[in-house]
Amino acid sequence: MRRALALLLSFGVAPLALMSCGGEAAPTQVPGTTLTPPSSASAASADKAQPPARSGVERSALDTSVSPCDDLYQHACGNWIKTTEIPGDEATWYRSFSVIRDRNEEILKGILETKAKGEAGDDKYGKAIGDFYASCMDEDGIEKAGTKPLEPWLKAIEGVTDPASLTRVLGKLQGDGLGMVWDLSAAQDFGDATQVVGMIWQGGLGMPEKEYYVDDKTPKMVELRATYEKHVTAMLQLAGDAEPKAKAAAKTVLKIETMLATAWMSKEDRREPKKINHRATRADLPKLAPGIQWDPWLDGAFAKSVTTFNVAQPDFMKTVGQMIGGKVSIGEWKTYLRWHLYRQTADQLPRRFVDEKFHWRQALVGAKTLPPRWKRCVRSVDASMGEALAQPFVKKTLGDEGKATVVGMVTAIEASMHENLEKLAWMDEPTRKAAFGKLAKIANKIAYPDKWRSYDGLAILRDAYAKNMIAGSSFEHRRQMAKIDKPVDRAEWQMSPPTVNAYYDAQLNEMVFPAGILQPPFYANASPMPTNFGGIGMVMGHELTHGFDDEGRQFDAEGNLKDWWSGSVNTEFERRAECVKKQFDGYVVLGDVHVNGKLTLGENIADLGGAKLALAAMRTKNGSSKRTYEGGYTAEQEYFLGFAQSWCGKLRDEALRHQVATNPHSPPNFRVNGPISNLPEFAAAFSCKADAKMVRKDRCEVW
Repeated sequence: MRRALALLLSFGVAPLALMSCGGEAAPTQVPGTTLTPPSSASAASADKAQPPARSGVERSALDTSVSPCDDLYQHACGNWIKTTEIPGDEATWYRSFSVIRDRNEEILKGILETKAKGEAGDDKYGKAIGDFYASCMDEDGIEKAGTKPLEPWLKAIEGVTDPASLTRVLGKLQGDGLGMVWDLSAAQDFGDATQVVGMIWQGGLGMPEKEYYVDDKTPKMVELRATYEKHVTAMLQLAGDAEPKAKAAAKTVLKIETMLATAWMSKEDRREPKKINHRATRADLPKLAPGIQWDPWLDGAFAKSVTTFNVAQPDFMKTVGQMIGGKVSIGEWKTYLRWHLYRQTADQLPRRFVDEKFHWRQALVGAKTLPPRWKRCVRSVDASMGEALAQPFVKKTLGDEGKATVVGMVTAIEASMHENLEKLAWMDEPTRKAAFGKLAKIANKIAYPDKWRSYDGLAILRDAYAKNMIAGSSFEHRRQMAKIDKPVDRAEWQMSPPTVNAYYDAQLNEMVFPAGILQPPFYANASPMPTNFGGIGMVMGHELTHGFDDEGRQFDAEGNLKDWWSGSVNTEFERRAECVKKQFDGYVVLGDVHVNGKLTLGENIADLGGAKLALAAMRTKNGSSKRTYEGGYTAEQEYFLGFAQSWCGKLRDEALRHQVATNPHSPPNFRVNGPISNLPEFAAAFSCKADAKMVRKDRCEVW
């Protein structure tokens, strides 16, 4: 995984069961992707002759007691929200993401069950993914193995006697895919986007963010901290510690993690590329973090030959060096490492560990029950061998013909952005020229990679689930290390094709739309054109806008971190972005929890830009046609309702609080009403009065 996560700008929710995150057959033809509108005469004739077109709006989801001018989200989704129950094994449930993911996982289940029976077919890795799945489904074997799979690492931890041996063990854990305290992966050099360097990134916490450790004013944070301490105690008791020892160990864990959290770079600062850009040579590392024995650590992490690094959070690493150098005793470190070994592997251990880890997740995000075993196993194989599993998946859902269907829509969105840049009065010509250059160089990846990733050398056993998961993590770590100090591979994907999401990568200057999201309700061949633009078209516009949001705009056409904005234009962009920040700062959930306008700024700018660009592309496609749709909707009403219904969602209170505290995406109702209330085109489409709630007086507009 790329470690500059702030620069991998995804479209969707960050599902709390996985990292980001679905299979009905995908469409084979995008209706009318040409950008040339019909003549007004022919359009008028067609409109007159044809009855209303089929609507893409789900009428049963609507709450018609609420005007779209007062609350578009409630109008579009109110009855769906009222009649939909969140499944017990989920913390959130969306009409789009969740439903598609469930369909996709049913398909993946069928594939894996077939492979597990020994029917590998002509798939190169068919036997491996079948054995992986079978090892996960073998609950009796997992129970019998107990914690024996962890014995090599437990023995290594027990053998730590001083800072040198501690650092050596930390390096070995990193190399084995069990990184603790800090992480090392491969990332593009911010200053030279053609090269890969080693990215050193802060780590080591068992709770999501700094605030969970240091916030003493919010009762929920204090409560979660106490719950976490009980969770650590319970897990270590399951591992064999007597209760008094486990309780003491939990306090030690909290002590160390709080020290790390105090030095933690905030989630807001991690969104600032310049704040995480600290290039260092191998010789610089001891100066940046005295106390860390770098030679044994790099040796264990398979990074002995790496010459160039980016130390993303130098203050954090300095603190770690002090802790290893003596601020934390060796005995305390051993306790901490034992805990994190069990924490990271709990899902691969006997049921008692799985249940205890789930109890913590219940407290954190509110899920009621564990997902079925098969779902957890599908997700494990996808996480470890995603592109091997994806190959039979795309054959079933989206072949070569389907892969080509969305290209016309992407082209239309890009044309809208080009036209928008031409008209921006606040952008001067030098900056406009540079923006045109960046837009022209954006690469588009659709559905699945042109070249599949190799898993040669990854040994999978049919009866060793924990070992398989660790082997997969170690294999990926070594793959990452092999990329460092070499030219960038621009063909690589950062999401597996079945993933229900999309992303823009600022350093590669590319948009990626996996096959997983190219399905209803985001896109369907049978849906009318306005609804498709409101769904997948808005996704495309969102990702394109990320190239020009508060983060993405700091990178040039080649992906280098570079100032290419004129001073006055830069100032004007910041003024406009501040408007969006203040708008979202004003939104409140659960009575007293404010959305973080700074944390969510990039996603909110992308939503605003995406809605505008997709609408413009839809208008170009629709031309002068005035044809109506069932229910009396105009094309633009279809567009806005299609967009809003893509975001119908329900979140448990715990999950909503967790999202606002940690996630760069705003809650779904604000992702709809927030950007749309800034668009005069929406007010015109629904004939909203000037004083309507969905018509902002201080309208924000960036792109």
